[in-house]
Amino acid sequence: MRCPSCGSLDTQVKDSRPTEDSNAIRRRRVCISCNFRFTTFERVQLRELTVIKRNGRRSPFDRDKLMRSVQVALRKRQVDPERVEQMVSKIVRELESLGENDVSSETIGESVMAHLRDLDDVAYVRFASVYRNFREPQDFKNALDELSGPEDDSDGGGDGPRRAAPERK
Repeated sequence: MRCPSCGSLDTQVKDSRPTEDSNAIRRRRVCISCNFRFTTFERVQLRELTVIKRNGRRSPFDRDKLMRSVQVALRKRQVDPERVEQMVSKIVRELESLGENDVSSETIGESVMAHLRDLDDVAYVRFASVYRNFREPQDFKNALDELSGPEDDSDGGGDGPRRAAPERK
């Protein structure tokens, strides 16, 4: 493993342990050359996924890019990072278990939206606004209507979000 500080290939594993969800191995490493300490994660990869973009372009699937996009949607939301990690791992496992090496960006986006919907309503709307390229306020209203479901349509307004926002201090 290359040292992120000095670039040396001479590194040593000091400690290995599974993550809480046992989907990865966390390794503490130290560079022999500069004594820099760093952590790496090792995950099982069932298949090499390729993302087919909307314009037809192909690119390798990048788990870190998926994680970053989810974290942007969750910015300033009080969601346990471990739950986010578990959600991203679950999405990746679902994509790998589809049986195909080629996965459309639409499949990935819809999967992320389904999982965010269960995790955090605000993050769901944020992600949907970028993924679906919202252009007008009605697009946001439609996304909110998707969250409220049919039971709230009878009184015309709904009774607020499904989950209460965390109390601010």
